[in-house]
Amino acid sequence: MKTASGPKSRPVHRITGTAFLAASLLSLTACGAGTTDAGAGPGSGGGGEGRPQIRIAVGVDASYAPFYLADAEGLWAEHGVDVDLVQFAKGGEGVDALNAGQVQMAGNSDATTIGLLGQNPDLRSLLVYENSGRYLKVVLGPGVKSAQQIKKMAVVPGLSELAATRFLESKGVKPGSVEFVTSDPAEIPALTKKGDMDAYVLWEPWPAKGKELGARILETTGDYGLSYQHWLLSTSPWLKDNKGTAAKVAAALAEAAEKVESDPDAAAKATKDAAKIPTAQTLNAVKEIDFGVRDFTAKDLKAYDDTARFYLGTGKVKARPDVARAVQRGWLTANPESAENAKKTEGS
Repeated sequence: MKTASGPKSRPVHRITGTAFLAASLLSLTACGAGTTDAGAGPGSGGGGEGRPQIRIAVGVDASYAPFYLADAEGLWAEHGVDVDLVQFAKGGEGVDALNAGQVQMAGNSDATTIGLLGQNPDLRSLLVYENSGRYLKVVLGPGVKSAQQIKKMAVVPGLSELAATRFLESKGVKPGSVEFVTSDPAEIPALTKKGDMDAYVLWEPWPAKGKELGARILETTGDYGLSYQHWLLSTSPWLKDNKGTAAKVAAALAEAAEKVESDPDAAAKATKDAAKIPTAQTLNAVKEIDFGVRDFTAKDLKAYDDTARFYLGTGKVKARPDVARAVQRGWLTANPESAENAKKTEGS
């Protein structure tokens, strides 16, 4: 990424699977080594020209284009912070890294994060930076003609599982009559081609990959009334001492999200360079996703409560996730720097 004084290349780190556990264990011995781990005072310094330096967890798909564009165009530095992006195969793994202190902020879907609130009551959601009912799609395997024929659905815990449940309900199929099989996103299209799974609901590029292998895209989640959002996340202990740093990140992200919408080609190039995402995927994603930083609304909170009830109903959590504590409604307006950069997209 660029600094205020000129170009500077900052690597984008990728951590997947058991590598996260190894990284977590390594960090326990690195707290005194000048890192940005929790024990080393993250956000307190160490960046170029005295800028605070932090790590942000991101996923490896086009929905994270604003982060990659901010990195490519030096927007972090322009707003007074140095950022290292750390890539994870699944958004939930990035939240695990946030919980472990490996990163100080993260981007992740509302649905997946709500399911993880019970594991870390200190999680805090600061703002929305994207929304879509078109990016996730329902995919039926070869030979599967309707929802009524589905016996097995591949799911990824969180948003995918919620979307699959709501899809079945919308077709009059009891979710309990269908076996949900937890799988890695990259494996699901091939499993569906083989006939091991009958259907799935996922974000791109996995619906497109399934179609290439002979599956059929039936509809989007918006067709049955389900949209998702992405949140910018952190934790209450870190925010207590780093409110200004978080506001700088939000300001840069707001500018980047606006540019993703106005210049999709730049977003596609940045995402391809950083995450090896084909250009066409990002260009299609920009058409399907509404990028823009904004605060939370009453309508948002109602939808989050519905998601919290879903998790409680599954029996996977012992208590209803405390969304009201996690979601920081009004955070943008309480932080003038981030609010000023987001004012054009507020309420969108």
